[in-house]
Amino acid sequence: MAQQALPPPPASPQPAPRFGFEDVVRRARDLSALAYEAQPIQLPEQLQRLEFDQWRDIRFRSERAFFGNTASPYRMHLFHLGFLFIKPVTINTVRDGLATPIPYAANLFDYGRTRFATPLPVNSGFAGFRLHFPLNDPRVHDELVSFIGASYFRLLGRSQRYGLSARGLSIGAGVKDGEEFPYFREFWIETPGADADRVVVHALLDSPSITGAFQFHIYPGRASVMAVTAHLFPRREIARLGLAPLTSMFFTGENDRRFFDDYRSELHDSDGLLIHSGTGEWIWRPLRNPKEQAVSAFVERNPRGFGLMQRDRVFEHYQDLDLSYEMRPSYWIEPEGEWGEGHVELIELPTTDETNDNIVALWAPRTPLQPGREHVIRYRLSSLGNVDALHPGGRAVNTYQAKPKALGSGEAVTPGARRFIVDFAGGELAFHVADPDKIEIVPSVSAGRINRAFLIPNPKIAGFRAFIDVVMEPGQSGDLRAFLRTGPKALTETWTYPWRGE
Repeated sequence: MAQQALPPPPASPQPAPRFGFEDVVRRARDLSALAYEAQPIQLPEQLQRLEFDQWRDIRFRSERAFFGNTASPYRMHLFHLGFLFIKPVTINTVRDGLATPIPYAANLFDYGRTRFATPLPVNSGFAGFRLHFPLNDPRVHDELVSFIGASYFRLLGRSQRYGLSARGLSIGAGVKDGEEFPYFREFWIETPGADADRVVVHALLDSPSITGAFQFHIYPGRASVMAVTAHLFPRREIARLGLAPLTSMFFTGENDRRFFDDYRSELHDSDGLLIHSGTGEWIWRPLRNPKEQAVSAFVERNPRGFGLMQRDRVFEHYQDLDLSYEMRPSYWIEPEGEWGEGHVELIELPTTDETNDNIVALWAPRTPLQPGREHVIRYRLSSLGNVDALHPGGRAVNTYQAKPKALGSGEAVTPGARRFIVDFAGGELAFHVADPDKIEIVPSVSAGRINRAFLIPNPKIAGFRAFIDVVMEPGQSGDLRAFLRTGPKALTETWTYPWRGE
């Protein structure tokens, strides 16, 4: 009798592949090889018609927060579509290497006074998300970070209120009707454990010009930190690409009183741009609300850092009980690795009220990123309260301007002259107040001329007040610069300010 061969044993089931950041990188790479396809807006008309107050009335139910049934200290809430946020994004959670998309469900939200004639479809999607953590009180989950709108995101540290925003990328910032807004089309949020010191978010970015895979390691704290890694895949050469862009608001301040018809004497989310040059120099540029768009470029090679700062922390300067401008964070960007040649670009747009973000700061590489290649950029973004410890030198704490006064000798004021008054404090300046003769102001201007410059001690700030009179012809433009030194040693950062002769 012939023997029959036994059938082979059944194959062991293969484990499901584990999700990782390399999957997002691969998707971004594959996507860049395809023509951009704008996702058609298919929202119900009742969602597209929502006004701001109606959209704001739709709130995520905190009892439905994701990660709430775990020992994790983090909680995730979702943003509802509507108002300006009408482009649905896909949001996934990742647990034990398995990525799971979150389906839309109406019972995730409290709709308040907002009512819809018919139920929303189950594939409606979401506008974005935010993560909560016990930032200020171990018993309360405060908002830590939010991702909503194009590639915008905002991060908070302890005792901070939302102000300025960061973005994944900018393209054509400041170009009227020509700016392209890359957007995060999908997110993956890793489920944080009970003892997690961070939360990890992955994001897929898309636009007509570029795709990208972003990874955010978010560390909450007094100064919360976000470590960012981005793999970028241009579809074409991009002339005005901005890396690590920041967006803020400056309406009025002590240096710019063009609008001064309010009991609140200062209104801004940020009051200056700070740069740590690749050469080690610290540069401070107060922000303005110009009459017409202005662009300033600070040429650098491998910058050590830059950011939009809110230095003024005095409530009396703002007098706003609701908006708390003195509690707005500063965002500081620290590049990792060599960023090469380029410039820190500051774009200032005119605005007639405090509701418009009119300030942009970014890094513009000198050589455009090449299509068909992978480009990797890494940096750290810190959300700071007190920024005095960023560098050890003296800082420009106030900037004023006025018409020069006649000298005591009776000498007439030079026609067309403008006086800038800058208060320097911090660092070693307090030590030198008792012997001010050893302190020297070093002013310069790229056009026109310095007519007069002098210093007096300012004991109110334990520092010095500098006076700089500059003369320019009508229509002539130039940049002023000034710092304080003793002998060959610089004691302060370099203050810089643009001026146009009138």
